[in-house]
Amino acid sequence: MAINKDQLYIDKVISGDLSAYTYLVDKHKDMAFSVALRIVRNREEAEEIVQDAFVKAYQNIEAFRNKSKFSTWLYRIVFNAAISRTRKKSLESTDLDSFVIDNYSTDEIKENINKLDSNEQIKLVNKLIDKLPPLEYTLVNLYYKEECSIDEISEITGLTDSNVKVKLHRIRKKLYSELQQILNVELNTMYS
Repeated sequence: MAINKDQLYIDKVISGDLSAYTYLVDKHKDMAFSVALRIVRNREEAEEIVQDAFVKAYQNIEAFRNKSKFSTWLYRIVFNAAISRTRKKSLESTDLDSFVIDNYSTDEIKENINKLDSNEQIKLVNKLIDKLPPLEYTLVNLYYKEECSIDEISEITGLTDSNVKVKLHRIRKKLYSELQQILNVELNTMYS
């Protein structure tokens, strides 16, 4: 069985070798920053959140029980701090009503999106993802871009596995609906 390198450094930190924490910071800082940035969407705030999260992780390193990977434990600290920050700002988002979401088929959307070239498709989808509320944005990015498993996302966010699956499903439907609305407007303008 392979030895968990993170755990070796965690043990060193707990034993008093404070410099061993540098390894953990260097190894996980980019992903931690990525998680924070995707939620708060502001570089300075994300940097601040990550610094605070590393301090908090360091102060509580003895509480890490190795039930999950260190990275998952750390990203949960980052996630919670970033979500708390966005709640304090009380960002408002508008939800699409379920009537609109339920009245577009995936086939219609695929048919219309295939009329765009691949660069236009990517730009459009990324534009829609960027407009998602922080939690939805984070779930999509963790699942699709960071390729985290449902279990890892559940651990990071504190949501149940089934809740993560349901939220991802609803987010996809919401994105499909918004995509269909945009495509309908663009196609109607092209053919008018």
